[in-house]
Amino acid sequence: MQQNTFPLRRLFKPLVLLAILSPLMHTVRAQTKARGPLKKILVFSKTAGFRHSSIGAGKTMFLSRSAAAGYQADTTEDAAIFTTKGLAPYKAVVFLNTTGDVLDSLQQIAFQDFIHKGGGYIGIHAATDTEYDWPWYNQLSGAYFDNHPKPQTATFHVLDKKFIATEHLPDSLVQKEEIYNFKSVQPGLHYLITVDESTYQGGNMGKFHPISWYHTFEGGRAFYIEWGHFDSTFSSPVFQKLIYKALDWATAKK
Repeated sequence: MQQNTFPLRRLFKPLVLLAILSPLMHTVRAQTKARGPLKKILVFSKTAGFRHSSIGAGKTMFLSRSAAAGYQADTTEDAAIFTTKGLAPYKAVVFLNTTGDVLDSLQQIAFQDFIHKGGGYIGIHAATDTEYDWPWYNQLSGAYFDNHPKPQTATFHVLDKKFIATEHLPDSLVQKEEIYNFKSVQPGLHYLITVDESTYQGGNMGKFHPISWYHTFEGGRAFYIEWGHFDSTFSSPVFQKLIYKALDWATAKK
């Protein structure tokens, strides 16, 4: 008479798998607990002038990479969120290739209040091609876009490798970009990266041509990087690390 026996190997395999996965699951939970809740950031990409095709790539980066860096990104082109209540959940607002007049007077007041309460600002590329009739925004962003030559390959020099967002960068980088000439550059900026005008045509700022900077401003923190014209920039691990480390600094006060 044949006895019904339970095949132990069927039980053994799941137990082995559980034994392998349990420490990994514990590690993930421990890391999440140590990191704490994700910081919320608002990625704002409204345009009232030229529209960069790389906005889509920028949104994709923020939506796909933020959680791993400790952030939860919401993307919008609706300026109606710029109210005291609407901005309250966020630690920083990213102006992603915004252009033109994107906020009305009440929305401007709400954004000022957000910065005054310790909020962070990250400006990417065309963020300086924004709000020309609002002097406060000029002070926050650090400069206004003036003009640019055709996109070219140029050499960029890293001035400050002690700052959290640029410490991973090499001393110099060679890459293709649409390089802005700036006007109304504000005092008190801490410059991070410059472009060497001798390595491309069309620069008009001279021997010192900054393209990235940061500063504290009226209770908040602001960071700007000129890179971001091309889709490929947003898939670069070097650029991604720069942005998220800049966010770490910009969100430290709120």
